[in-house]
Amino acid sequence: MTATPILLAWSGGKDCLMALERLRADPQWQVAALLTTVNRTYGRIAMHGVRRDILLAQADALGLPLLEVEMDWPGSNEAYEAAHEHALAEARMRWPGIRHCAFGDLFLQDVRDYRVRQLGRAEWRAVFPIWGEDTEALSRRFVGQGHRALLCCVDTHQLAAEYCGRPYDGALLDSLPAGVDPCGERGEFHTLSYGGPLFTRDLRLRRGESVLRDERFQFTDFMLDEATG
Repeated sequence: MTATPILLAWSGGKDCLMALERLRADPQWQVAALLTTVNRTYGRIAMHGVRRDILLAQADALGLPLLEVEMDWPGSNEAYEAAHEHALAEARMRWPGIRHCAFGDLFLQDVRDYRVRQLGRAEWRAVFPIWGEDTEALSRRFVGQGHRALLCCVDTHQLAAEYCGRPYDGALLDSLPAGVDPCGERGEFHTLSYGGPLFTRDLRLRRGESVLRDERFQFTDFMLDEATG
């Protein structure tokens, strides 16, 4: 059986890391590269606010090429979709026959439907390796298997700002208020994965300042330690 090449939409967080784990365990798939939307204005991963040098270090430690969807800020959804389609065209040139892209989405049907429509316009297919899994069990498995992540963004309308910057570990999961999804699937928080069994080495990070943006989103900055590598 010849494995089918596939891209993985990569935000730098835990859910896409779990999707990568699942894809690598399935002989049907061969992950060709990571696909990441980058805020070109600030040099950071869109939404998560993670520095681009950390993104590059993640890709290197995971042993995968990186394709970047570069966006100016502020940017329209139309501009994002055009940039995304350009990246897919680049992927088709680099890996002839590739027509699939995987996502770490869990249960938001409207998000899934959007992915399917967006890829369909370019004659690609969306794959959801961890879709529908119990998020409590998934979060505990992530921690139990030794994956390592940090909270890099918190929606303070859903979770206290003090959670931002904390390790994503058993203590954090135990302390989450009722109604907060343990995987943050409703946007309660975003994470930065930096080590564990899929990484050839753990990234060495230094915590920077925490900043509230738009009177809602608390971001904690992390910097790559120069000794990493």
